[in-house]
Amino acid sequence: MSSTPAPPEEVRILVPSGMLGGGFPAGTVERGLALGADVIAVDGGSTDSGPHYLGSATAKTSAAAVARDLRSLLGASATAGIPLVIGSCGTGGTDAGVDWVAGIVEGIVREQGLALTVARIYSEQDAADLVAQLDAGRIHPLAPQGPLDAATLESCTHIVGMMGAEPIMEALEAGADVVLAGRATDTAVIAAVPLMRGMPAGPTWHAAKIVECGGQCTTDPRSGGVLATIDAGGFTIEPLDPAVACTPTSVAAHMLYETVDPFQMREPAGTLLVREATYRALDERRVRVEGSRFEPADQHTIKLEGARISGYATMSFSAIRDPHILGSIENWAALLEQVLTARVRQTLGISPPEYEIDLRLYGYDAVLESIDPATGPPREVGVMLLVHAADQATATSVAKIANPLMLHLPTRDMAYLPSLAFAYSPAETERGPSYEFALHHVVDVDSPTGMFRLRLPEGATR
Repeated sequence: MSSTPAPPEEVRILVPSGMLGGGFPAGTVERGLALGADVIAVDGGSTDSGPHYLGSATAKTSAAAVARDLRSLLGASATAGIPLVIGSCGTGGTDAGVDWVAGIVEGIVREQGLALTVARIYSEQDAADLVAQLDAGRIHPLAPQGPLDAATLESCTHIVGMMGAEPIMEALEAGADVVLAGRATDTAVIAAVPLMRGMPAGPTWHAAKIVECGGQCTTDPRSGGVLATIDAGGFTIEPLDPAVACTPTSVAAHMLYETVDPFQMREPAGTLLVREATYRALDERRVRVEGSRFEPADQHTIKLEGARISGYATMSFSAIRDPHILGSIENWAALLEQVLTARVRQTLGISPPEYEIDLRLYGYDAVLESIDPATGPPREVGVMLLVHAADQATATSVAKIANPLMLHLPTRDMAYLPSLAFAYSPAETERGPSYEFALHHVVDVDSPTGMFRLRLPEGATR
């Protein structure tokens, strides 16, 4: 009669950096292995850089940077005999992103002669399937989004579902040494192995949240990775750079990062609750956290992310040093928009909203706009003009009409033509299609793995 093996006393997770391709200092992985890491986990993507990467199914990282990190991580996985889990492959987590990372992995595995079973988990969704779910009343908006319609789903170039830990656990239980997952919560790639090995959900999800960005929870975010050790009563965080420390403040502060509420965070399977958590320094470098809880949800949900083409953009950029213009830069910017609108109507016979102008004054208020606390005239200003239209030709035509204005437009009281400076030649740069996020919704699911497709090499065994 067989018995279920008892869970280990603790599970150690090595997180080398906040994102695959971001790099980490030499020695990071080796130190993590020396401390007894049971799994290596790293995030491979994000929506932080906007909708382009999901909409176009391309990566923000270079293949060379991803390969550099993978050479170290794959070698460590094979040497130590521990799994490597990567989520949100290719930035947006599309099927193409998973295959892109898998291609790099396969090349390194061949090059280094590594005996690793590599699993792929695809998270891309078919719009027609989601329309059926919508009609069944199983898709719901997240604030501040309103109701969804079929046309919005069908307009997306790519839609992904954000998986929790369960599809990753399924891949590991099926015999994978390396898991390359599509879109996943940042925490899921870290939580999968501890949950699979019987660690409590509260400390597991909380530790995963703290270490998701690698060294960001330390006194030096540039230092590289961290090691999280999870046990039945809580977890401990330790930086992998001996010269860097974790403090109760640096660890607790990460619950403020990308959360609506610093005391709770929703995952597909439930909600992490940390209001009662305590943060205690074990020594000058390590922090112990206890009191985290996880409340399972009555309904498992999968968040949907989708992007669609909103038009095409052309950009120009010039710089102003003229002190007279800088003394009334807001008036000059308003005049530029007024004159440009009139000339476009005269030349092309079109007016907004047939095109849109986004004029940003870098060095003045391009970032904070009206809430910028800076006072007084700036020393220099970079003027970025972004023209958005339904087609590339129109966007470029408008930008070209703006060209002489961005080079020589005087204020109304100037008796001479100033000379401003374009940053490059040609002045107009066609940016191609512009994407926008179209979905901020969740879908009710009967199975946490049902929306995702696991692919293992032929002959892989459990």
